[in-house]
Amino acid sequence: MAEITYREAIRQAIDEEMSRDERVFILGEEVAEYDGAYKVTQGLLDKYGDRRVMDTPISEEGFTGFGIGAAMAGLRPIVEWMTFNFSLMAYDQVVNNAAKMLYMSGGQIKIPIVFRGPNGPAEYLAAQHSQALQSIYAHIPGLKVVAPATPYDAKGLLKTAIRDDNPVIFLEAEMMYSWKGEVPQEEYLIPFGQADIKRKGTDITLVTHAKPLRMVLEAAAELEKMGVDAEVIDLRSIRPLDEKTIYESVRRSNRCVVIDESWPFASVGSHVAWLVSRNCFDMLDAPVELVSSDDVPMPYNHKLELAVQPSVEKILTAAKKVLYL
Repeated sequence: MAEITYREAIRQAIDEEMSRDERVFILGEEVAEYDGAYKVTQGLLDKYGDRRVMDTPISEEGFTGFGIGAAMAGLRPIVEWMTFNFSLMAYDQVVNNAAKMLYMSGGQIKIPIVFRGPNGPAEYLAAQHSQALQSIYAHIPGLKVVAPATPYDAKGLLKTAIRDDNPVIFLEAEMMYSWKGEVPQEEYLIPFGQADIKRKGTDITLVTHAKPLRMVLEAAAELEKMGVDAEVIDLRSIRPLDEKTIYESVRRSNRCVVIDESWPFASVGSHVAWLVSRNCFDMLDAPVELVSSDDVPMPYNHKLELAVQPSVEKILTAAKKVLYL
């Protein structure tokens, strides 16, 4: 398998699906002439032309609605938001049109569309541009939400998303685009609703998704030095959620820490922690702990922005608490 960046894995998925199906096209700010704000779409304009790689005005509500209309007409658009912070401008289109159209049409109108772009805290972007917004999309019936943390998962899940007949929210992260990992040269798909055990263990279950995976694996390595065998579960798919894999792991380890870089109130992490507390109550030897960002807007100062987010140290503190160390 070749080792490629997260950015390249996404580009390959888009390229392969556009080559396979002429109904697939991509639109968004700077995706064409500029090769993408993060160079994810580099080279696609030259290969497919401006009818399938479309620069849009700076109007998320407008071009998101355009994509939804194209999906209703039988095309398979990929809408790139330069950042999920800007997706809030298009939230009404996503929630009241894309998510509900299949239901409101009695199953007659499908919306095969992917909304993708970077989500979550980055660096030096402050309160309005450094937010993890996955919970507001996972809350909505009719949307599928995925958050891959590796190049392998990113490519396989994006190909699945593009072929899905339902609207899919595809969460990336600015800080992950340069991360490298092995990706097969042959085609593969990753089904939604299947978590992945990134590290097997028996003493404690660490559940996370997206960018925090790297620090969770670092924390697991530190726990190993203490004689603690930690299992790390990467959700990959937030909605649908693979509850079975989580519960089976917790029933083996009897302890659980959930790590989520969004705010704690009504987050994906808090929901997972509640599910584990309810469905694994008799197997737990300690209350479930949640490690999240602090319940504050993101500071601009770099030391402060690091201080409010999850860290290896915070994960270790939570793990020691449930392990009674």
